[in-house]
Amino acid sequence: MPQLENVTHAYDGRVVLRDVSVRLTERRIGLIGANGSGKSTLARTLNGLVVPDSGRVLVDGRDTRKHAREIRRRVGFVFSDATTQILMPTVAEDVAIGLRGSGLSAAEIDARVGAVLRRHGLADHRDHPAHLLSGGQKQMLALASVLVTEPEILVCDEPTTLLDLHNVKVIEQTLRGLPQQVILLTHHLDSLTGFDRVLVMDDGRIVFDGAPGAAVDFYTGLMARRADGRGEPTALEPGR
Repeated sequence: MPQLENVTHAYDGRVVLRDVSVRLTERRIGLIGANGSGKSTLARTLNGLVVPDSGRVLVDGRDTRKHAREIRRRVGFVFSDATTQILMPTVAEDVAIGLRGSGLSAAEIDARVGAVLRRHGLADHRDHPAHLLSGGQKQMLALASVLVTEPEILVCDEPTTLLDLHNVKVIEQTLRGLPQQVILLTHHLDSLTGFDRVLVMDDGRIVFDGAPGAAVDFYTGLMARRADGRGEPTALEPGR
């Protein structure tokens, strides 16, 4: 279970997280907010990609400052642009790289890679150049390359941003079927239907925490008020 305790972080003097405290216990959690709201930085704290300036982030009681390597085995991370995660020439090689140093034999690695590729519709592309895949296939490859390591938690930072509607739906369906806890950052608000909990971020704070419908209503209302130049939230709206 990820937990933030009084987390504050800044980039070049600009505060992007402001004393955030939250426990993320549900199986499907959404995180929404405008660009610059702090949601991507919050997501990156969950597996130690960002270490906060103050406060602490715990995963199953382990501090990301002290146990980053172990936590990254537990918390997988998928970025919005799959090309940033594709490192190897072929599809199978790219999936297999995550198992380096795992202690598995070559046969075990090959079997696990094959199973993941079949599960995510990439088996026929096993030996294809990864950079020649379509956008949707690249995103599925990025996802498969994380899932092959069998993390307990999956953090997805806007994984459907660069995809067409068909591939958005494919990724949504895939995420809904995973056994892992999924924390999804998205601008596709329909993707949050059926989630257990959705957080709304604004100006480095969690300003709403509740059910998907209520959270989306709060967020769209906030954006409408902002477009009209009206007031903005300053404290958490309890929606649960």
